[in-house]
Amino acid sequence: MKSNYERLIALADEVFAVRNDPDQLDVNESVMEKLHDIHPATLSDKDFGHGPILWILLIPTTVVLMNQFLNHEINEKQLYELTEPGQAYDAIYLCSALVLEEYRNKGYTKEVTLHAIKEIRNDHPIKVLFYWPFTEGGMYSGRSIAKELELPLLERK
Repeated sequence: MKSNYERLIALADEVFAVRNDPDQLDVNESVMEKLHDIHPATLSDKDFGHGPILWILLIPTTVVLMNQFLNHEINEKQLYELTEPGQAYDAIYLCSALVLEEYRNKGYTKEVTLHAIKEIRNDHPIKVLFYWPFTEGGMYSGRSIAKELELPLLERK
């Protein structure tokens, strides 16, 4: 039987297929280090003691970069590359949420994401959220989170 970690890796490959899309962010150790430098709450998970059941990835960035991304002037990988640690961030990209199937629709994604965004908002004046939904569940999660935080949610189409 695969571990939760292995199952989440497989899910990421299945949903996002980053190996086949050079414009998407391929998360590795180097990327995780930079994300942590951008803000410690960019990467979050939930674990009940048997390995993670979900991973959340958020990228705090600027409204200028957000607009370039939403207008297809830059891709996801470029959004990450152009967002530097130490900047003043006023937007958050809801980059990804991966949840093992048996833990979906239980509120865990929303709980973990809200906590992470609140941590980021303690340090930055976030005005807007944005996302690029790959699944119906991702679309609903993004809308629910934005509504809870009373922030606008913009979508890359």
